Amino acid sequence: LEKTVRAMTHVINHGMALYWGTSRWTSMEIMEAYSVARQFNQIPPICEQAEYHMFQREKVEVQLPELFHKIGIGAMTWSPLACGIISGKYNSGIPPNSRASLKGYQWMKDKILSEEGHRQQVKLIELQAVAERLGCTLPQLAIAWCLRNERVNSVLLGASRTDQLMENIRAIQVLPKLSLSIVSEVDGILGNKPYSKRDFRS
Repeated sequence: LEKTVRAMTHVINHGMALYWGTSRWTSMEIMEAYSVARQFNQIPPICEQAEYHMFQREKVEVQLPELFHKIGIGAMTWSPLACGIISGKYNSGIPPNSRASLKGYQWMKDKILSEEGHRQQVKLIELQAVAERLGCTLPQLAIAWCLRNERVNSVLLGASRTDQLMENIRAIQVLPKLSLSIVSEVDGILGNKPYSKRDFRS
């Protein structure tokens, strides 16, 4: 870890990058990198790239905010559509030529066809109705939902086509429509809002 911190400090000091961050590191690893940087007068990471979507919330909503308050670590999030699961395309099974039908994605197919996967699809049908009320697509609602989190600095999109990218970018227009009541309704449908120790104290 010390070598990694020193290497990234070297990269920044030689003008090859302005900052550095981590990806899929645990809170303990990030904290250790920060401590190493402070101990040896090196440059610490400024952000963590973490998976974040409607079905994966704990790290970004609980763990990273605690790190932000301690050392200022920001959050760059990826997979807002859970590898396409939140697109709604798997409501009726695995369509041909979808990602889950490809070789090497058996793990994704198993996940979708599992009991938990079926429960998620039921929730997505309810969320589709919310999206229709807001005049947007389910993917746009899902991306806007990620963007509405004030602890998220950026959301990384993984579009495979230009029209898909443009549709995803239009999630910005949905963002102002996410009132407290809509967010509360979405939380009620998902039923997975994580709580930190700070929430229990307040």
